[in-house]
Amino acid sequence: MDEKDRKILAELQADCRRPIAEIADRIGLSLSACARRISLLETQGYIESYGARLNADLLGYGMTFYVEVSLDNQTDAALAEFEKAALRRPEVLECHLMTGDADYLMKVATKDTSDYESIYRKVIAALPHVNRIQSALVMKTVKPWLGYQVE
Repeated sequence: MDEKDRKILAELQADCRRPIAEIADRIGLSLSACARRISLLETQGYIESYGARLNADLLGYGMTFYVEVSLDNQTDAALAEFEKAALRRPEVLECHLMTGDADYLMKVATKDTSDYESIYRKVIAALPHVNRIQSALVMKTVKPWLGYQVE
């Protein structure tokens, strides 16, 4: 990966709907060279997928919670069972196996506190091997994640 590839990744991360011709122009490549590089970056796995960043507030998700979950045991079977169940829950936006006090950190978006209480009781607490749950409400997002630094 060279500097041109990094610039392509930065451009795509900022706006993946930008035409390849515009990206090529912005970084000083021909259209065909830029298209070849993008295709190679996709093949090599640097670009996993393309998508749209949606507005949570407009969709009615006015609250975001980070939820620490500790399991009753950490055997491979218990971890696998928990992860399989978490993957099936659309309410769980992200789920990460962590070091530290909690085994997992999950991100959940909700309409309001009543919605979160329902998800807490019916989804999170119902996941296999859950022993302890600790939640934190995001009061304000100071810097949202907009992508990786590639330049």
